[in-house]
Amino acid sequence: MTATAPRIHVLDPRLANQIAAGEVVERPSSVTKELIENAIDAGSQRIEVEIEQGGARLIKVRDDGIGIGEEDLPLALARHATSKIGSLEDLEGVSSLGFRGEALASISSVSRLELISNAEDDPRHGWRVVAEGRGMEARVTPAPHPRGTSVGVRDLFFNTPARRKFLRTEKTEFAHVEEAFRRQALSRYDIAWVLRHNQKVIHQLPAGHSAAARERRIASLLGKNFIEHARYIEREAGGLRLSGWVGLPTHSRSQADQQYFFVNGRVVRDRLVAHAVRQAYRDVLFNGRHPVFVLYLELDPDVVDVNVHPTKHEVRFRDGRMVHDFLYSSLHHSLASAKPAESPGEEGAEGADTSGVPPQSAASEANAEQPRWQQQGIALTQSPDRHPGAERVRRFMQGYQALHPNHEETLLTPQPSAPGERGSEVREAREAPLTMPDNDPTAPPPLGFALGQLHGIYILAQNAEGLVLVDMHAAHERIVYERMKTQLAAAKGLDAQPLLVPVSIAASRAEVATAESEQEAIAKLGIELDVAGPETLLVRQLPALLSQADPEALVRQMLEELARYGRTHQVEARLHELLSTMACHGSVRANRRLTVDEMNALLRDMERTERSDQCNHGRPTWTQMGLKALDRLFLRGQ
Repeated sequence: MTATAPRIHVLDPRLANQIAAGEVVERPSSVTKELIENAIDAGSQRIEVEIEQGGARLIKVRDDGIGIGEEDLPLALARHATSKIGSLEDLEGVSSLGFRGEALASISSVSRLELISNAEDDPRHGWRVVAEGRGMEARVTPAPHPRGTSVGVRDLFFNTPARRKFLRTEKTEFAHVEEAFRRQALSRYDIAWVLRHNQKVIHQLPAGHSAAARERRIASLLGKNFIEHARYIEREAGGLRLSGWVGLPTHSRSQADQQYFFVNGRVVRDRLVAHAVRQAYRDVLFNGRHPVFVLYLELDPDVVDVNVHPTKHEVRFRDGRMVHDFLYSSLHHSLASAKPAESPGEEGAEGADTSGVPPQSAASEANAEQPRWQQQGIALTQSPDRHPGAERVRRFMQGYQALHPNHEETLLTPQPSAPGERGSEVREAREAPLTMPDNDPTAPPPLGFALGQLHGIYILAQNAEGLVLVDMHAAHERIVYERMKTQLAAAKGLDAQPLLVPVSIAASRAEVATAESEQEAIAKLGIELDVAGPETLLVRQLPALLSQADPEALVRQMLEELARYGRTHQVEARLHELLSTMACHGSVRANRRLTVDEMNALLRDMERTERSDQCNHGRPTWTQMGLKALDRLFLRGQ
């Protein structure tokens, strides 16, 4: 029996909308997002979100925006109807959050939706619209309402049970709703927000324009720890402007749940952005940890396409390479300038020396011969015109030696101890100065002055806040590493080494095309890569420091980054890994006795060195214990 071909027919409006709903209505949180975006586009100053049973029973969004007139209401729930674009030019430069004209139609096809709106100032006016029947005909009736709009979505997926059964528990669904609310509340500080769940107020956020008001909102939504361990960044170049807060590497999380990036006010999740952020945090973040940030990128709407995904979570930049480089350099600069000399949340001063190479200075006259620790890179004192703490250290040591003349030799000369000798740490702590001079009116350096060593591993120091504890090996490792990186960057070019036998790589046509188009960028990295055929590449030369690397793996990763992001950090990353290993072996080791001068010099170097809050592996190099915390520990004042 011959099969009969099914006839082509037009889908009825409700079924067509239900199919479309599969793209934009995933769960209650996606409905909440769409309704909030419409409220923002309406110019609202206050938006209230009411949720019941995690959104499965009710999602209601009320705003005080411009409202919808009676004559437009029949189209409000129609598919492909919008007031936000009217031409292709409008679409290419769209600045509103919603513009597709299908969200309300899709939502109403899988729920019981009603929309009440008033475009006039008289609260006695207003109109209600619902979509009924298989044809989803709009029915409009009078309904008093203040100026603005209320949209109520009840019984989500009541008519599509297969989708309703995929909803999770009430707690889980509300967590997603709250996250959608959080993202929108972080996008607009000039709007007041309220979120209720089962008649209980969860968030009540007043509008605010000042920096303090913005930080209060972030603290309310993300916790006080976020704002206390973040620093504000603001950079502008080439028509791009980046602002917001980036978390210090010491304040990271086990999952990427506090990462918010906005493009022209729209929250996005973009691979190019994620890559730029990862590269900026590359050697300051502990393995497996994720940075936190709330960042805002502003640029001409004409150079970014927001119409590349049904949920509008992704964007496409016209010049992705420029955006990537701008984000990376801005974040890299901000993180590099975070030093112990600056408190969390403060932006490094423009024009500050961020080279990462502390100036070397002469040794103390009392110790003319350079000991081994100074040859490894620790400066004994600092030039007074480069760091004011150096003069304080000198005067402090003079004052202490005047009071304790018998200790002068101990302070300036390392005292070797017999193997297995116990009590050396106690003797050093007793011989070291225990208080800062009272007659010195100037403020102490950020990391204070050394008191002594603990088990040959930690440096104990006293600053204005209380006790500072420093991991001396981790701190010196970062100092040496940053100096080596700077020396490498200052070189005119990377020393290259030709391979005795060129390495042949079977490549895809796309990889070969990238190798040809990025020939200049590849050559600058000290790599000679030739095209030997339509699907063959030859590696003839590598940087000398990477002569032992796997050429094929390195080149493949490099080409992948060049194709996706327009630039590659693979060679730089490999070189930095090598420098990190060298720095680790070249820094002071545990159980190494340091004099107070040596310890103070290390503290001063830390205060000037980029990224010195973390070692090369992302571990913290120091911690602060304030006097109040110490008082609580010993129950003082209780």
